[in-house]
Amino acid sequence: MTHSFNVLWLSASPSLKYFDQSLLRYLSEHLSIARWEYLQTKDEASSTDKAVALLHDCLKSSADPVHLIGHGISGVVGLIFARRYPKIVQSLTMLAVAARPAMTWHTHYYVQRQLLPISREQVLVNTVRSLFGHKPPYPMKKLVTALARDLEESPSLHSLFKLADLPMGRVEVPLMVCGSKTDPVVNPPILSEWQSFLKPEDIIWQCPSGLHFFHHFYPEVVGKQILHFWQRHPQSVSHSVQFSV
Repeated sequence: MTHSFNVLWLSASPSLKYFDQSLLRYLSEHLSIARWEYLQTKDEASSTDKAVALLHDCLKSSADPVHLIGHGISGVVGLIFARRYPKIVQSLTMLAVAARPAMTWHTHYYVQRQLLPISREQVLVNTVRSLFGHKPPYPMKKLVTALARDLEESPSLHSLFKLADLPMGRVEVPLMVCGSKTDPVVNPPILSEWQSFLKPEDIIWQCPSGLHFFHHFYPEVVGKQILHFWQRHPQSVSHSVQFSV
């Protein structure tokens, strides 16, 4: 089946994809956008390389480069892909991705597991409060379950035994990095580390509020900034790619 789209939204955290929907709906009102999903099974070793390889299988036969966008670990997958295959990428937009790309919410979770004498469940509760505030907008049990699933299903490189690292550096393609001034994971000082790697056409933008999932709470505010960035780096035609279904 052939699909035409301008933008490919990367989703490597299926259990958290609900928090992408508001921004996806807003963006889809203005242009054609598709979603690529990666699901890691419990039996598989966690690997960003596998996710990147599968994404390449999806896009390698395309005629034109595509705008990539992703939040958190999904944005990290996009970053690695854009570094390896810049000719396929029109631009890269990352939300809540640090210049030290391995620094995701998973890092904070495993650091707590290593340092604090509390249960896994309590660390997840602490993480929910950090990511969503002390009065989460959704039931605590559902959010804890979603984060627990993401630890198993996303291609995070971390574990209880080792915190992994990924190289810092620039990308060849136009880059937009979005963050939130209230994000406890990729806070303003961490986000500002991208300044050392920006090209003249690249942008760092911060949402005034919204914590880690700011794009969920302020989809129109975030979306307008992203659309403005894409307008500066337009495609000549809609993108066509072949999917096997």
